[in-house]
Amino acid sequence: MSHLHTGSCLCGAVTFELAGEFKKFFLCHCSRCRKTSGTAHCANLFAPDATLSWLSGEDKLSFYHLEGTRFARTFCSVCGSNVPTDAKARGLVIVPAGCLDTDVDITPQAHIFMNSKGNWDNHLGDVPAFDEMPN
Repeated sequence: MSHLHTGSCLCGAVTFELAGEFKKFFLCHCSRCRKTSGTAHCANLFAPDATLSWLSGEDKLSFYHLEGTRFARTFCSVCGSNVPTDAKARGLVIVPAGCLDTDVDITPQAHIFMNSKGNWDNHLGDVPAFDEMPN
């Protein structure tokens, strides 16, 4: 069964469609994901053998590969938002969950690279939560 998902960057210049099923969903705390996201972790979905189609803004895409590693990311050159990376050599598409405009049926399966997490990320579950910005 094929699943169809759509997504976009923050400014809307880049839009995409992904045909395929998400098999894994990890919250990655590695230093590279923390640096690229500017937060505690990246939320990445993995879709093996999926087909990624750019609907608009393909000319606005930028790609970064950290030399000597398999770390790579694709992002909008206008707003900087992470968008899917088609890792053809690995046979999968890696999708930042936050760029999706459609819901997914999978929930995060694991926090990974916890040995690299920020020292301030020890008790985030104990921090108060609000629906909007508190006064």
